Amino acid sequence: MDAIAESPPEEASTIADRVFGQLRQAIVEGEFAPGSKISEPELAARLGISRGPLREAMRRLESTNLVERRPNLGARVITLSSEQLIEIYLIREALEGLAARLAAERMSAAGIADLKELLAQHRAEIARECWQAYFQKEGDLDFHYRIVQGSGNQRLIGILCDDLYHLARMYRCKFGMVSDRARDAFKEHELILDAIAERDGELAELMMRRHIRASRRNVERRLATATPTQPRTDP
Repeated sequence: MDAIAESPPEEASTIADRVFGQLRQAIVEGEFAPGSKISEPELAARLGISRGPLREAMRRLESTNLVERRPNLGARVITLSSEQLIEIYLIREALEGLAARLAAERMSAAGIADLKELLAQHRAEIARECWQAYFQKEGDLDFHYRIVQGSGNQRLIGILCDDLYHLARMYRCKFGMVSDRARDAFKEHELILDAIAERDGELAELMMRRHIRASRRNVERRLATATPTQPRTDP
């Protein structure tokens, strides 16, 4: 992570926003491993900022469930048990299926065209990795994120894009980006998009649920074959 230039006091919230975004990305992409301790004094010195904006950023990371505080232990990056991770997949299967159904009904033609362009970019990127890695950047460059946004349901967007998105993404980065499922996952994305483009909400929901279920089963297989030197809670 790069240092962040200190700003006048009135811009402390802006600093906190930048620190929050930078720390969130570092956690999601594995720079801070699950379970690792975060020292606020060391981090403030590393980023070149005062403790105030850092405390606010840390508070926000706690609210998004990426960081937890324990008595006498301080702040640590969240670690999900195998059961908790599977629970998230089950929630995603139900709610993202609904999001896909709503997107088929509500996404604009321009939005669907943009989603097709995004998948074309993903195809080129996966091909460069010999179909062994499927890394999606966050936010609008993430296929799932775009579909949830396209649902137009603000409560659903809040649950999936705010409450669960970055926690799920942390384990997607760790688990699913480099995988022998890359080719299949991309094909499944194409089928979901085809259903949305055809305005077939029932099929879009079915395809999304199947896609996330297949990803969950892949995770379950990898958890089941973890060696004793690979803790089952840290896939």
